[in-house]
Amino acid sequence: MFKVRINPHWEISRDEGQPLDTAVLLSLLRAIEETGSIARAAQTVGLSYRYAWGLLREAEELFGHSLMQTGRGRGTQLSALSEKLIWADRRVSARLSPTLDSLASELEGELGRTLGATPAMVRLDASHGFAVAAFLKLAGESGLPIDLRYRNSTDAVAALSRGESDLAGFHVPLGEFEAQSVERYSKWLDPKTHRLIHLAVRAQGLFVNPGNPFGIRGLDDLARPTVRFVNRQVGSGTRLLLELMLSKHAVTASMVNGYENTEFTHSAVAAFIASGMADVGFGVQTAAERFKLDFIPLARERYFFAVAADALEQPKMRQVIEVVRSPEFRQSVQQLAGYDATDTGEILTLAQAFSAPSRKQPA
Repeated sequence: MFKVRINPHWEISRDEGQPLDTAVLLSLLRAIEETGSIARAAQTVGLSYRYAWGLLREAEELFGHSLMQTGRGRGTQLSALSEKLIWADRRVSARLSPTLDSLASELEGELGRTLGATPAMVRLDASHGFAVAAFLKLAGESGLPIDLRYRNSTDAVAALSRGESDLAGFHVPLGEFEAQSVERYSKWLDPKTHRLIHLAVRAQGLFVNPGNPFGIRGLDDLARPTVRFVNRQVGSGTRLLLELMLSKHAVTASMVNGYENTEFTHSAVAAFIASGMADVGFGVQTAAERFKLDFIPLARERYFFAVAADALEQPKMRQVIEVVRSPEFRQSVQQLAGYDATDTGEILTLAQAFSAPSRKQPA
């Protein structure tokens, strides 16, 4: 089985001049940020001091601004421009990684089929999430081949109902919005023919900058005209939940400054805020922590893999269940900020998952 990795790559040029490849420059800047020294940073990334210094000077000439700040007793520090470049790179990665991961999975399958080396693969369509990423990592390590397509929750369960995938990753909030959310998926999920594999419980809420400079406390504050918001894309489960919650608070889309600004993942929303382009967003706690943002919890939800009931005993699906129930996966999920792996690996009917008597309320 071949493993393809595709990483985001970008260049900068002025007018029609020679473009500056940011890959090496960004590695050097991140190392300077960590070490406080150009010499130590160059050694860390495997560059000669002379080459590193020349690269910094080339970049400063291109931008017309300094990338470094030096001071007695402070060592070498990054300028505001350097910090903006690093955040820009993190934002590019956060926005494009799901698309590139899906493309890499497609290429793996095509290469395998061309060379006659493709084992039977599990076709996974899933809403992007940190528990899913942990599952994919462990599945790969266990030799379980996954044909991945990241897509929103409604598209994922629709693909499962059409027989285009074997697993569909989607999420449903606990509590008062559960019934309305489940109703959105009922068009594609059949209680007789589908089962649910419980992946995790996770926290959703508001992302704000460190120290919460705008004093945001809840969804009502999104209607303040001075607060800039960044949203998730239309059709995502997170946006559907947000719309339900805003409706309860009588906050309409037209009242929210930036409601039309959208990102594809929780990490991309967090990167958008951390880079200074918005003041608040809505998503899972893990993304806020990874981008050093403050988090205001508002809801908890369960993430499931939906699967055809008659596929549960197939060898590849048994491997899926083994990975999900493994101690390694449970530990990986439990270590994610805002995630709970207590019920990870449970297999449920739709009635067991969503009927009122068995519903688990948030702690």
